Amino acid sequence: MVRVLALHSGSLASRVATALIDRMPNVEGMHLLYFRSPFFAEAECIRDCAKLEWPASPFRTQSLKKEFRRLANIPVRRRFSLRRSCLSCRTLFLAHALRYMERIGADFIVTGEIVGRNGLEEDDLVRVMRNAGATGQVLRPLSARLLPPTPVESSGAIPRKALAGLVADDQDGLMDLASSLGIAADGAMDCYKRCRLTAPGYGTRLENLLREERFTLNALRLLDFRLYYKQDPDVKFVLATDEEEKRALQNLLLPQDLRVYLPTHRGPMCLVRTDWSSKDPAEVEEIIEFACRVTATHSEASDHASVLVCYRFENHDETSQLSVGPFTAVEEIARYCFASETFTSLV
Repeated sequence: MVRVLALHSGSLASRVATALIDRMPNVEGMHLLYFRSPFFAEAECIRDCAKLEWPASPFRTQSLKKEFRRLANIPVRRRFSLRRSCLSCRTLFLAHALRYMERIGADFIVTGEIVGRNGLEEDDLVRVMRNAGATGQVLRPLSARLLPPTPVESSGAIPRKALAGLVADDQDGLMDLASSLGIAADGAMDCYKRCRLTAPGYGTRLENLLREERFTLNALRLLDFRLYYKQDPDVKFVLATDEEEKRALQNLLLPQDLRVYLPTHRGPMCLVRTDWSSKDPAEVEEIIEFACRVTATHSEASDHASVLVCYRFENHDETSQLSVGPFTAVEEIARYCFASETFTSLV
């Protein structure tokens, strides 16, 4: 009999991999481990969903927030690479999971990894195990037939013939396997956005942010918003366009931030952040005017010749107004600042 530690994200692949092994006759105990980081969606329902499917399995979370630089793995003066980040991230996962596995007395680790996903092929998955010091202790049931047999397979405790040989583009195969295990593929977690690093444009934003000498997790959260602009070296303009985004942005405003909004037309709220003390009065005026124009451009008054915009610093009570002309097109904004590809909001 064997005990198992399953790395659980709530994804369909994660659930199918866990269920496939949990139903093996020789498995006597299953533990679930979920990792939290600034790049992984903090879904409150992950624990609840896991408890519904595995009520008898202990569920633990571990935070990797302090190790986000290692997770992203963007070397100095190098471009963001999703494949490189995934290699680093998974290696870190397994290194942490290995220590927890030993603590609880589990025999091996199960993951929902699939060959080819995010560019990681068979050799990459083997290298991840080796770099994490977990060679032979990680079973990937969804692609096991494409990978070298693990000791738990060779011993017969987990029959290799009962495992799958899926690749990343075989979504139908994953769905069929889920169906055979009685797992619904339309659950609450299956459409949930998880890793921010996989969102188009996010890696470019992160790469740009990491060039700053000092930044906080709060600044990292600003990258989640669909509309994110930056003027070098440190002026950020972040716009929230709907009520959900506005509530999220409200929670990120710092006392020294500038808030920009339209008093008479429907439009976004804009957060402006920079080191104001390093700017002379003329630079401050330019930043405020630019923020007002950007906000007006993304509003319903974008076709007006002049738009009234309000602004105030969070640590001041006084609100000021400025009439500005919107940019002729949203694309024109990119001429004046860094603007990465936009993506569906993750907040």
